[in-house]
Amino acid sequence: MRKVRLGKTGLMVSEVGFGGIPIQRLSEDDAVAVVRRCIELGVTFIDTAYGYGTSEERIGKAIQGRREGLVLASKSPARDGATFGQHLEQSLRRLGVEHIELYQFHNVSSREQFDQIVGPGGALEVAREAQAAGKIGHIGVTSHSRETATMMAESGLFETMMFPFNFITDEPLERLIPLCRQHDVGFIAMKPMGGGLLENATIAFKWLRQYPDLVPIPGIEKAAEIEEIVAIMEGPAELTAPERAEMQRLADELGTRFCRRCDYCQPCPQGIQISTVMSIKSFARRMPPERVFGEGMRATVAQAETCIVCGECAARCPYGLPVPEMIAQNAAWYNEQMALQGA
Repeated sequence: MRKVRLGKTGLMVSEVGFGGIPIQRLSEDDAVAVVRRCIELGVTFIDTAYGYGTSEERIGKAIQGRREGLVLASKSPARDGATFGQHLEQSLRRLGVEHIELYQFHNVSSREQFDQIVGPGGALEVAREAQAAGKIGHIGVTSHSRETATMMAESGLFETMMFPFNFITDEPLERLIPLCRQHDVGFIAMKPMGGGLLENATIAFKWLRQYPDLVPIPGIEKAAEIEEIVAIMEGPAELTAPERAEMQRLADELGTRFCRRCDYCQPCPQGIQISTVMSIKSFARRMPPERVFGEGMRATVAQAETCIVCGECAARCPYGLPVPEMIAQNAAWYNEQMALQGA
């Protein structure tokens, strides 16, 4: 697999990385097998996080005896130094390593959070100490806020920036990506498949190939997924006319008002599975009717109808979506579809 220089880190990583969220849903053996298959296919950049449940431990088991040549990345949501240090030590233990090539501040999406990290006693102090001690190689940051990400790219404090980027969420092209290039900040493209919303991997990754200095990290749950992506990256790069037409159709259909399934809206005080309800039309297109209109989904929608419009979810949404309004609309749509199904 082609290698990409990850900005000022100087790290040479595979042109496609591994996103470690989905393997939480697998059995441990299956998770280990998926990670190892990715490595076999040439994936050397493996990203996870302290907050991704069992992900770090499973990656740690998968890389035993296979550590050489891999670039490991993890993250901490901590803003203060003491908690950040605890998270880092836990990440090292879970991964079974003494050194993590890239450690990132996770989801820094406001000026207040940034100020906490870089201020006295903040996480950046401890990250620098860990870097000097050889526990981490480079320091990066992830975000869902364009304004905050832009400010951080210009700050000179971070070597990498992870931000959502795909042919629907292409706003980073306006300012963020040019700034990252200007300051030699390595750009890591999270959600290259729109958090699962974009189902056509061929279109998604052929579109991304026109930006060869950026590194997409799709979340991988099945070996077949990375096998398909690798084949796309090794095949013809130019989008065909039908592929461009399909891309435009999807862009027109989705616009900017859609859930990226980041789940930063959670927790809901009413226990609503917000991202599931927000994405229910996509589920209906992909799943058999017995699952879409089965007992489980009915219960999920019924819970959504208990929404008290407190506004907490909308305040936390990094994309500024009117979440309660969209929950109500999707629940109404679902009930209409149930009636049509005769359920």
